[in-house]
Amino acid sequence: MTTLSIKQMSKFFDGELVLEDISINVSEGEFVSILGPSGSGKSTLFHIIGGLFSPDSGDIQLNGKSINGQRGSISYMPQSPSLLPWRTVIENVLLGQELHGEKDRKKAMEMIERAGLKGYEQAYPGELSGGMKQRVAFIRALVSPQSFLCLDEPFSALDEFTRLDMQKWLLSIWEEDRSSVLFVTHNIDEALFLSDRIIILSTRPATVVKEFTVPFSRPRNKEILLTEEFLKWKTDIFEELSQYV
Repeated sequence: MTTLSIKQMSKFFDGELVLEDISINVSEGEFVSILGPSGSGKSTLFHIIGGLFSPDSGDIQLNGKSINGQRGSISYMPQSPSLLPWRTVIENVLLGQELHGEKDRKKAMEMIERAGLKGYEQAYPGELSGGMKQRVAFIRALVSPQSFLCLDEPFSALDEFTRLDMQKWLLSIWEEDRSSVLFVTHNIDEALFLSDRIIILSTRPATVVKEFTVPFSRPRNKEILLTEEFLKWKTDIFEELSQYV
């Protein structure tokens, strides 16, 4: 069982209140996305969950235990793939395990094959396309020992078609394992296509202003992006976000 609970968490930087009274829950196997205006503190929230910073007030609990200021409790994938250029694909995938004194090469190889990268195990990042690099970074996050995933705009640098392919691939992998996921994005379509719930943050100091429960059944396919219901939900979320731009 993997659950995350953020309880009335606030954070100051240089005397400025950045996050105010944030409360968010992610249940076992749930995919939750966070949307908010630029500069609202979404990435800062992830840094606090990951233990890079400690909250000034409130609590962050993983499986019922406080993880305030504790690094290594969650698996984190940043906006850029952050692959080490001198390590091969398999070596990059195993990095998270190595940092925790573990090494499951068989599982890593299985995930590489599932990602459509079989034959690239000994390739270096410079030999890969942008989408391939993102797959390697995501596999590294998946095979790391931590069972909770924080994904920080992992597809933001990709073109529209590659991005959609990556979203479909992410869902195909996630629906088999059902890890608990907290996902940051600026893209409403992406949030609707991937998520069970969408949480809206305000401008700074950011606070939770709205929550949407996504009605679309799983598994999902790209055809829902063109439906009237999808457009209606996109419009509702856009109107909510536009209040804070």
